[in-house]
This record gives sequence, C-alpha cells and structure tokens, in this order.
Amino acid sequence: MPATLKTGELARAAGVHVETIRFYERKGLLPEPPRRSSGYREYPPEAVRRIRFIQRAKELGFTLREIKGLLELRVDPETTCAAVQARAAEKIADVRHKIADLRTIEKALRKLTASCSGNGPKDDCPILNHLEKNL
Repeated sequence: MPATLKTGELARAAGVHVETIRFYERKGLLPEPPRRSSGYREYPPEAVRRIRFIQRAKELGFTLREIKGLLELRVDPETTCAAVQARAAEKIADVRHKIADLRTIEKALRKLTASCSGNGPKDDCPILNHLEKNL
C-alpha cells in the first residue's frame, strides 16, 4: 500500500464510495487529511482501517454518534476494555428496547389486519379508519 492514498484510492481500498468518505469527514468520523500541492487529499493508510471500523460498527447497529464515541475510545490510551464493554452493553439494551417496540407494533398491525376482511369500499376499511382516528 502506498504511503498516502488519494480519495478514490481510499474508497476502493475500504470498499466504500467517495461520497461516504466525504460524509464521514463532515460528521467528524474521519479527520480531513492534508492536501498535496496539486490539491489532492493525502490519506494515511490507517484511514482504511478506520473506515472499515466505522462500517463494522454500523453493521452492529451503532449510530454515527455512538461510532464517534467508540473511535474516541479506540485512540484514548486511558481507555479500558471495561469502558468499551459498557458501550456495547448499552447498545444491547437499546436493541432489546427496539425489539420490544417492534413486537408491540407487530401485535397492533396483526390486530388491525385481522379486523379487515379485505372486502368492501375503502371508506369502510378498519385499517384506514384506525389510522385516521384523532386527526
């Protein structure tokens, strides 16, 4: 791998689009690199690892704000494994809460769809009528 990478090279090496790199820079997840005299950005090879880290964290459901916090922990020499574990445990609790919410939504939708025969005019549709309640 070269000593520095241009934006397109970084995107290819990390398996993302160029716009993703720019987006991560705007969000503070990827530091904006210095520019060559030609105006091209010069990314260090470490940027590939950082982008892959961000992508894997996203796959696990971490938000960009949470990922930023993980990245800060990653570079802080005072960070302990326990601190990282605590963040992961918080995420597990968040996921469990979302699953509970989704189960509640599923139950309500099942009840609504069971109340609808699928016959008749839309003005008599119990699903639409329920959704229009309190408007």
